Amino acid sequence: MTQSRLSELSGVKQPSISQMLHDRIEMSDEMLERLLSCMGYHLEVVRRPVRAELDRSTDRRWRMHRRLASRLSSETWKRWRPTVLRNLTEIRSSVRGEPHISNVQRWDELVQSNDLRGLRQVMIGLDTDSIEMREVSPLGGVLSDEERRAVLAEVAS
Repeated sequence: MTQSRLSELSGVKQPSISQMLHDRIEMSDEMLERLLSCMGYHLEVVRRPVRAELDRSTDRRWRMHRRLASRLSSETWKRWRPTVLRNLTEIRSSVRGEPHISNVQRWDELVQSNDLRGLRQVMIGLDTDSIEMREVSPLGGVLSDEERRAVLAEVAS
C-alpha cells in the first residue's frame, strides 16, 4: 500500500507517515495500530524480557544506583538524606539546560517528600526518564568507597 493511500484511509498526513517510516518521529502503539488496521492487520504485543543495551557510562550509573537501591530503607534514607540535600544544592547551582533542570527539580520533589518508592524506581529504571534522571543524581558520596570500587570492578569485567 502506498503512503498516499494509507494517508487517505487513516487520516494521517502522508509526510507524517513518511517521517514515522524513516524513524524521524516516534510512532506510538496507538498510531501503529491505527495504520495497521487500515491494511487489515492489528498490533500484537508480546511481552518478554530483553537485555537492556546501555553504553558504559549509563551502565555504570545504573549499577551504582542499583547497589544503592538494594540498601535503601527508611533507616538508611535518614542517614543519606542530609548528604543528598547538600548534593542537590550543589547540582542545582551548576546544572544547565533541559532535561537536567527539570530532572533536578524531580529529584528535589522525591527527596522532600521522602518518596522511597519513587526514588527506587528512578534508581533502577531503564526507561529514558530514569536514565536521564541519574545523569544529575544527588546520590553521590552515599556508597562507601569499597562498595563503589566493587561496582566499578563489575562494570570493568
